[in-house]
Amino acid sequence: MGSFWNRGSLHHRQRGQSLVEFALAATVLLVLLTGVLDLGRMYMAWVAIQDAAGEGALYAAMNPRCISAANGPSCATPNNAYDRTFIAIRQTPGTPLDPYQVTITITPNDPAQICFGTPITVSTTYSFTMITPIMRGMFGSGVTLRAYAVQRALNHGSSSCP
Repeated sequence: MGSFWNRGSLHHRQRGQSLVEFALAATVLLVLLTGVLDLGRMYMAWVAIQDAAGEGALYAAMNPRCISAANGPSCATPNNAYDRTFIAIRQTPGTPLDPYQVTITITPNDPAQICFGTPITVSTTYSFTMITPIMRGMFGSGVTLRAYAVQRALNHGSSSCP
């Protein structure tokens, strides 16, 4: 009769062990899934700012006289590189970022410094916020994403160019 009770007790211990193993495995799986979720969102945001930088650099290379709206009436919104970069960010579907929080820098930003072949760099920076607490705990409250694109000017930005 004693061996009957021992078998039942062994069965309960195995069931309890399985429950503990499942709890540990589920925790690891949850961390992995939240990591994939946040890293996927982060990659999508980086692709959006990278594409926007490329769009702005190409527009600046083709229209070096219109780097920003301050370069004259013909460069009013959206006919300048800065606004084209911003619009490209804003119009990216499903982007997990706020386009108003993206910093856009164009170098050189003075058309008088741009001659045919001058490299024009458009840089975009965004502070990405993780949505899952686990990833926020691992990486901090924000991760800075940076992207840039360089194009050579296809026209003169100024009449003073040789």
